[in-house]
This record gives sequence, structure tokens and C-alpha cells, in this order.
Amino acid sequence: MPAVILESEITCPRCGHRQQETMPTDSCQYFHECRSCQVLLKPLPGDCCVFCSYGSVECPPMQEGGCHT
Repeated sequence: MPAVILESEITCPRCGHRQQETMPTDSCQYFHECRSCQVLLKPLPGDCCVFCSYGSVECPPMQEGGCHT
């Protein structure tokens, strides 16, 4: 099994700001505030977290086979 990637770049759908973030390994992150426009991001329908919706890499639980939140 490949190593879990812990870094993901979140792109704000409102302003396009990109921010490198370290993802939690034991849970999914449901909210993220854009550092540029302060919009509060939430997952898109069907996604477990903001990294799965707006990140360059899925969250660690999804990388390991599925999120159970």
C-alpha cells in the first residue's frame, strides 16, 4: 500500500486562493476558512471533507480506503 500523503493544497472556489495545508490523519476536516476571502468552505455533496472537495489530494481516511465519519 502506498504511503499516505499528508499535505494538500486547498483552492478556494470563491476567490481562487491556494493554501498548502497539513491534513489530520485520524479524522476528516468538515470546515476550512479561506485565508484570503474568509469564506467558510464545507464539503460538496457526496464528499466527506473539504480536502476531498477542494484539495489537491484526498484526505488520509479516503486514501486508506474510505472515510467513516
